[in-house]
Amino acid sequence: MDNFAIVRQEHMTHHGSLFGGSILKWVDEYAWLTASLDYPRCRLVTVAMDRVIFPRSTVCGAILRFHIRRQRQGTTSVTYSVDVHADEPGSETESHIFSTRVTLVRVDEQGNKSPLPPVADRVRSDE
Repeated sequence: MDNFAIVRQEHMTHHGSLFGGSILKWVDEYAWLTASLDYPRCRLVTVAMDRVIFPRSTVCGAILRFHIRRQRQGTTSVTYSVDVHADEPGSETESHIFSTRVTLVRVDEQGNKSPLPPVADRVRSDE
């Protein structure tokens, strides 16, 4: 599943590059949204994000594409890989700027781990 965001001035550092916290917010949000569609009616919370290394930044005005794939499902948790690509103004190709894995766990109303159901079959509008 792909999600998109545009880098605006409020996402930039005082050095003129994309603030790492902005990209991490989007990664967490989009992984959660994808998991929520895969596991409807489940209360999911993020428990881990692997390797947070920013090998390359991007500029204001770039369109970011977040490619999210389910990688592994356990009994109570699911892990998604997230690859972020930037289409910068004036560029003819997008470039890879960040990758990580996000693990979410299903919890009940008391915050205790709860088993995940099988992945929901959902009809996507682009199919």
